[in-house]
Amino acid sequence: MKARLYLIPTPLGEYAPSDVLPAPVLAQVTALRLFFVEELRTARRFLSAAGWKGHIEELELLELNEHTPREQIESYAARLGEQDAGLISEAGLPAVADPGALLVGLAHRKGVEVVPMVGPSSLMLALMASGLNGQCFAFTGYLPVKTPARREAIATLERTSARLGQSQIIIETPYRNDALLADLAESCRPATRLCVAADITCPTQFIRTKTIAEWQKELKKGFAIGKRPCVFILLS
Repeated sequence: MKARLYLIPTPLGEYAPSDVLPAPVLAQVTALRLFFVEELRTARRFLSAAGWKGHIEELELLELNEHTPREQIESYAARLGEQDAGLISEAGLPAVADPGALLVGLAHRKGVEVVPMVGPSSLMLALMASGLNGQCFAFTGYLPVKTPARREAIATLERTSARLGQSQIIIETPYRNDALLADLAESCRPATRLCVAADITCPTQFIRTKTIAEWQKELKKGFAIGKRPCVFILLS
């Protein structure tokens, strides 16, 4: 049998893997010896909790994140096909808003079978809980960092949403959450709906969908998201 690349999900919060991931996923994790990981320390902690405790030194972990040079990622292609391997993201699903997508592309070009495994996706969980359009949606990812460009991007997304009836999914680096929320509240029309979904699946989970006019009132009362993982979804 040809070697495969398994896309292994991880919990979104500080949970034991067995509390979140199906048994077949955990069984596959303990059958692999080669892993491509976004961050070595986090990956070791996950793999230890997933069944490799006391045996991490038996594994080969190759780092793959936004700082990994493209040529180094290309060099990983030589390892694909040698043996079954796993791709692990920091949280949630690999290769979605994640640099691991580059490795998956290499696997396809080499003819290596890619096997996606079941696990949590903050994007889909937020959409499920938002009450917004789950039939037509787009994931935009990160918006520009600087305020003028970000507000211009927000206005474009709002127009697209209104024209297509399409939910627009956005993510942001946690320390910029509140700046993004402020720009959304400033740039969008009062009747546009916005879902703010933070710490999904965690004990501190916060998911609320309100109109922009309602969010403006919340901000005046001092509402803040803070530095935690957050998904934003708007529908005009």
